[in-house]
Amino acid sequence: MENWFSLLQKNVLNQQSWTTREQLRLAIVYWIEARYHRRRRQRRLGKLTPIEFETIMKDPACLAA
Repeated sequence: MENWFSLLQKNVLNQQSWTTREQLRLAIVYWIEARYHRRRRQRRLGKLTPIEFETIMKDPACLAA
């Protein structure tokens, strides 16, 4: 968990000053959804990133259609 907070601090909090909590909240949500989750390897996906998993699963689906 400390590693995650370290990444959040480095990639979001230290990048600029935030004038409102809402702006900071949106920046954090964007970072989590658009950056962190897309690159993080996930155990449920067989240690693949979501993008790698979608690429693998998309090809068989296209062939079956």
